[in-house]
Amino acid sequence: MDFTELRKAIEEVELVDGHAHNIVALDSTFPFIRGFSEAEGDALSYAPHSFSFKRNLRHIAELYGSELSLHGVEEYRVVNSHRASILTALLCAWQRNLRHIAELYGSELSLHGVEEYRKLSGLQSISSTCFEAARISAILIDDGIEFDKMHDIEWHKSVAPVVGRILRIERLAEKILDEELPDGGAWTLDTFTETYLGKLKSYPVTLLWISFCYPVLSVGKPTRIRNKSFIDYVFTRALGVALCFDLPMQIHTGFGDKDLDMRLSNPLHLRTLLEDKRFSKCRIVLLHASYPFSKEASYLASVYPQVYLDFGLAVPKLSVHGMISSVKELLELAPIKKVMFSTDGYAFPETFYLGAKQAREVVFSVLRDACIYGDLSIPEAIEATKDIFAQNAIQFYKINSSLGSKNTVTPYSVKMKTSASHSDVSLVRIIWVDGSGQHRCRVVPAKLFNNGTKKNGLGLTFACMGMTSFADCPADETNLTGVGEIRLIPDLSTKCRIPWKRQEEMVLADMHVKPGEAWEYCPREALRRVSKILKDEFNLEMNAGFENEFFLLKSVLREGKEEWLPIDLTPYCSTSAFDAASPLFHEVIAALDSLNITVEQLHAESGKGQFEMAMGYIACTYAADNLVFTREVIRAVARKHGFLATFMPKYALDDVGSGSHVHVSLYQNGDNVFKASDGTSRYGISTVGEEFMAGVLHHLPEILAFTAPVPNSYDRIVPNTWSGAYQCWGKENREAPLRTACPPGIPDGLVSNFEIKSFDGCANPYLGLAAIVAAGIDGLRRHLSLPEPVDTNPHILADKLHRLPKSLSESLEALQKDSVLTDLIGEKLLVAIKGIRKIVLLPVLHGKFYG
Repeated sequence: MDFTELRKAIEEVELVDGHAHNIVALDSTFPFIRGFSEAEGDALSYAPHSFSFKRNLRHIAELYGSELSLHGVEEYRVVNSHRASILTALLCAWQRNLRHIAELYGSELSLHGVEEYRKLSGLQSISSTCFEAARISAILIDDGIEFDKMHDIEWHKSVAPVVGRILRIERLAEKILDEELPDGGAWTLDTFTETYLGKLKSYPVTLLWISFCYPVLSVGKPTRIRNKSFIDYVFTRALGVALCFDLPMQIHTGFGDKDLDMRLSNPLHLRTLLEDKRFSKCRIVLLHASYPFSKEASYLASVYPQVYLDFGLAVPKLSVHGMISSVKELLELAPIKKVMFSTDGYAFPETFYLGAKQAREVVFSVLRDACIYGDLSIPEAIEATKDIFAQNAIQFYKINSSLGSKNTVTPYSVKMKTSASHSDVSLVRIIWVDGSGQHRCRVVPAKLFNNGTKKNGLGLTFACMGMTSFADCPADETNLTGVGEIRLIPDLSTKCRIPWKRQEEMVLADMHVKPGEAWEYCPREALRRVSKILKDEFNLEMNAGFENEFFLLKSVLREGKEEWLPIDLTPYCSTSAFDAASPLFHEVIAALDSLNITVEQLHAESGKGQFEMAMGYIACTYAADNLVFTREVIRAVARKHGFLATFMPKYALDDVGSGSHVHVSLYQNGDNVFKASDGTSRYGISTVGEEFMAGVLHHLPEILAFTAPVPNSYDRIVPNTWSGAYQCWGKENREAPLRTACPPGIPDGLVSNFEIKSFDGCANPYLGLAAIVAAGIDGLRRHLSLPEPVDTNPHILADKLHRLPKSLSESLEALQKDSVLTDLIGEKLLVAIKGIRKIVLLPVLHGKFYG
């Protein structure tokens, strides 16, 4: 058999390094010899006599020799004069090319010689040499191991196009326990858990990491957690967070740190966890080939869908025979799609190079043998090469597959920075959004909040979810009255310092019948409930990104009366319009950034004094949270600057309206599955994507009762205003209420998401998104199909298309007939929403227009 093509594929593939550590400065006290061995102290003196040391030192010398120019060799001779005669003899006698000279010369290099070369060349030069030779395009770095003078994550972006962070969760726990509580008290399990979960959810990381093999407890500071029961607690709480945010979890199994108990590092000890249904959807990576338990790891990956494997550290630390045997054992049972590469490089660029070089050689040997013995054909082996070295990791860790620009690792953090309460905070705002879309809050002194409110919540009347936007009393047909009380429970994962009021914090709240039992009228719970159905039935998650449109108005006195006028009169994307509001937007962007909320872009819109701010894409439950905070920030900062920000759908009847357009896509196991896998599918949409979108289109008239909740909303949804007035969809058709989008970076013919235009700033985002998810579920259940797209202005086809509701009463009438949304969102909550919408209509019927 000819393995030329396989060899070429392995040598040329760009690598994704799924687990590594920080590189240190040249003058770090961390000894270079530790790059070749896990040994310490006296045991380290035997490292030069191991197979791996001799092999790896030779490879490093060869690498540096192959990069030496003649000038470089001569310079090297000057510094190392005692070797000059060797090099001269080689040059004169054999006249070989410089690479062979340097390789032969390199074979004479001692460890000291390599270290001297490193000092001469400098870290940046060495790093460039190693990473270019290794062909590493992405690195995920665990910075939980602290080396002397190690470089931060940002520095590593100079040597690899893509860099992501791995959060070592036991180290996070240790750091928390090393800190002093603000009140000087002792840590309790409750205070630790609150701080730990808050920090877990706020770190911008790619995945989590833990070792579970430490059997004893360490005391003193710095704290080192080794108590198995406590590690289990830390681990399972972190798994809950990982599951919530779809973060992978890497687990140290097999050999490694000398203070772990190898008897406990057998991955079979994880079977109880893997059988636990709470964590059946987690994504777990067993590191280090689980050596010497590689066969056990292979078995687990073959029978548990959540288990994946990584062979870093085993390659290159073992002998050649050991490396090949270990990787072969992993592939005996495990699917190729579940096996991934990493260097486990640390401290020195050479360790990354060695990991990559040895991995290529080992994988070639393993796949070649698989072809010889009939397990694989050569084309299958080439495909396996791409999977093992890159594609599996790209899909599993959700890394931008272009690997062409920096900072393309997908963020998975919660979009608010949470923390234990700051000592200088005096007040905490507890925020909820009611059925009419109003943002409401209760304010509690920080001391009282920390002493009880954060756990027990606040009492709130049942009537709170029956109130309208213009009257603080429950609407008659909501079935909610002033009799009965719920608990407003703070969601501590959303607690954050208020950027414009530094002595205050704010936190979003859930509505509970009693602590731990959700109230069926809670909007946040409604969105979680339908999202869970989507996940459980179809293994799908809906991501969302909002475009916020709003007007900025300034106060003007005319004849002694205050009037609010637009701050600018210039057109769409006008530079002068942005100039007029630039100081305000600088503060808005900074405030949102402090909450870890991503702003993708902003610009002046078509209306007078109107602007649009596009937000980052994230899981729909967090997109709704982010939208609430974004509205709070924009309103507050505008007020601070003397302006009024309004999200009213139609502020001026003679001007354009403001929407809160939402872009929606579907994800499965971290991949966007709304788009088709290739260009041959209908409309560039996958089957599940089309069925979901068809469900939304089918239920759009009744969805408007949630997303366009006030009479004023329908003054915006009219033809020829890019607001979507007809029940149709189109490809990049901005007059259609549903528009499929193909943003930059998506291949031609495919779409990544669809936009829903009939969503405005008066809507409760949780209820609006819940209605969209529910409609999509119905489409998936009934396998609905999309009609042909409309590729022109829908108004031209007015006689052929169904007009969307022209008023709130029409959308409410449609909702009354819809049993699907009622069943999925909840009958009692729907009764309350209908009651609120009906009472809002009364002023309209009497000639008054409230919005």
